[in-house]
Order: sequence, then C-alpha cells, then structure tokens
Amino acid sequence: MPCKYAVPCKCHCPCADTTALFELDGLVHRDQSSLVVLAVCHRLDPENTGFIAVENFTSLVEHHELQLDPSKLDMLLALVQSNEEGQVCYQELIELMSSKRSSSFRRAIANGRRTLQREILLDETGLGLYKRFVRYVAYEILPCETDRRWYFHQNRLCPPPVFIAIVTIVQIIVFMCYGIMLNKWVLQTYQPDFMKSPLVYHPGHRAQVWRFFSYMFMHVGLEQLGFNALLQLMIGVPLEMVHGILRISLLYMAGVLAGSLTVSITDMRAPVVGGSGGVYALCSAHLANVVMNWAGMRCPYKLLRMILALVCMSSEVGRAVWLRFSPPLPSSGPQPSFMAHLSGAVVGISMGLLILRSYEESLQKQCSWWVIVFSFITFLLFAIFWNIFAYDLLGVQIPPPP
Repeated sequence: MPCKYAVPCKCHCPCADTTALFELDGLVHRDQSSLVVLAVCHRLDPENTGFIAVENFTSLVEHHELQLDPSKLDMLLALVQSNEEGQVCYQELIELMSSKRSSSFRRAIANGRRTLQREILLDETGLGLYKRFVRYVAYEILPCETDRRWYFHQNRLCPPPVFIAIVTIVQIIVFMCYGIMLNKWVLQTYQPDFMKSPLVYHPGHRAQVWRFFSYMFMHVGLEQLGFNALLQLMIGVPLEMVHGILRISLLYMAGVLAGSLTVSITDMRAPVVGGSGGVYALCSAHLANVVMNWAGMRCPYKLLRMILALVCMSSEVGRAVWLRFSPPLPSSGPQPSFMAHLSGAVVGISMGLLILRSYEESLQKQCSWWVIVFSFITFLLFAIFWNIFAYDLLGVQIPPPP
C-alpha cells in the first residue's frame, strides 16, 4: 500500500518519491540530481511504496562519492539509522530536515543507534588559521559535539559579526571625545558638564526617549569602559559568530533597555551611563549556559575562568554601588545607578539563556520564548506608565536636569 506521505509526481516517473526525498533545504545542494539518479539506478523502491529500507539507503549514501559536508553526511546517516522500523519514509525525512535544526531533528540525532563518524572536532587536522579560530569558538560556546561540527562546517562570514565591534568602537570614540572636552579620563561623572550630554539618561529628561538607549555609549571613566569593552569583545563576538547578529543584538539591546527602565522605577533620582546592562545580559547568559551544560562544555580551565568572570563582574557591581552612594558634589548631583547591571543579568539569565540554548532552532515555535517575550512587554508597558504617572503621584524630588 502506498505511503500516505508519498509525494505524487506529475510525470508519473519511477523516481517521483525518490526525488521528494532529496528536496532537503540546503542538505544536498548541487548534488541533488546525482543522488536521485543513484537511488533510481539501484531500484531502492521498485514498488513505489514511499519507503526505502534503512540498509539500502545507508549503503547508497556511504558507498558513493557525494559532495556533501561531512557534518551533513554524518547527521543524515544518524537520522536514518535511528528509525526503529527499519525503513525510511520520504516525506517524514523531508519534514524533519527542511528546517535542518528543528527540535525533532535534534531528537532524532540524539536517539540514533550509531556514533557519528569523525565524532571529535579536535581530531580535524590541516586547518588554516581562520578555521582553527572557528573551531575554538565552537568549543567555547556550544556544549554539544554535533552542534560544534554543524557550526564548524556551516560557518559563513556573511553576515559578519559586526554588531558588538561597532558598538565597542562607538563607545571608545564617544569616550575619547568627552575625555578631551572635559580633560578628565577617570570618574568623568564628577564633572558637571558630563551630565549635560544628550546621550546620558537623566530622570529629568525622561521624555527624550532615545536616552533610554543612548546612555550605553557614555561611561563613568576609563575603568568602566575598559571592563565593558573587554568583556563584550571576549564574550559578545564569539556569541555573535555562533548565534548571529540578530539574536545577539536583540539580547544586548534588551539588556540596555531593561537597565534604564529598571533604574527609572527603583532608583528614580539617579542617572545612568555605561553599556553594563547589555554586557551583563551577554555575560550572565553565557555563564548560565555553561553551568547548565557543564559536562558538555569543552572549553579549557572552565572552572577557573568561571570564578574569574564572577569575581570581575562582582567587582564591577561593587564599584558601581560605591560610586552611587559616594558623597556627590553639589554641582554634579547623584551619581549613576548600579541597577542596570542587575537588570541586565536578569535579562541574560531569562531571555539570553533561552537564546543560547536554541542554537539553529526556531524561537517562535517555543512556548517558553513567548512567555519571556510577553513578560518583557508587560514590564515595558508597566515602566512606561510608571514614568508617565508615578513621579508626580509620589512627589519624587528629581535633581534639576543639567
């Protein structure tokens, strides 16, 4: 009886269902026709049932010269051999592979009955400098060997990971400009003219919406800029290489926005400067992902590096707390708040962790993603109403805007 998943062929040729098998998005690339010809010539499905025996299909793939990426070939074989019924249905395979990294595909790979060939990526030899760097990034970021091999063979420079680099360059340029103007490079916030910048978030300028984002380009001094720039380059660039510019920029900007909004609710008299909200979103997401996948992570000295990162992040929070509660100069007003650090960490542990755990998977199809998005939107709406009404209702004495 024909398979209910079989794909009809308009020309009624014997290769109809076999052709459907290889309509896999990006899997066979330019070798689609050669695979189809091989399948037809070997008469793997003479009765046109829509099924191919696992042994026959595996033999076809393994014993012919096919120009497939090694990771794609390994995953295809593992997926096929995970079938307990001993036969492969064309359309089911197409549905599994069409998104390449769907949850069902990952489960099929995980439940496969064979070990993938060339299992350890570290065994790859003869790699150039760039490919060695890509392999290093794979082991730094991804906890699963299958994911690491997939990323290694699929890595492309288009689009390039430019978001973190551009943000860092702009932050350095802005800091240099204000350092020259103020003739001060450490604790610039003690200069009254610093708060006059149109980039700083100040509670007296809440109506200027861009300040809720633009404050990330201003920094207290060289110490904060150096810490943020170093962390976001060391962690943000590898994350952007693996997970893409869209997801990492979304996470970074969500941390920045959450930082300024949290300060406007919890520390209503304080200004905010620095990109710590975005930096802590990236760092906390990465650290949480490492902890939750501790056994699978293969980065060297991970415990020592984890402790060092936590000490550095805690020290930066301590510096920010000290600065906030240090006696302000009469002309400068309250010092910047530290709440952006904490809210950025919360964004990283929630939204960021889900993003990092969903490598090459669709976020829109995950219920937990929509729960997080709904929660963030709810917080955003609450913060908007708070900024509109709460300051007047509570009679908050805001320092006069510079």
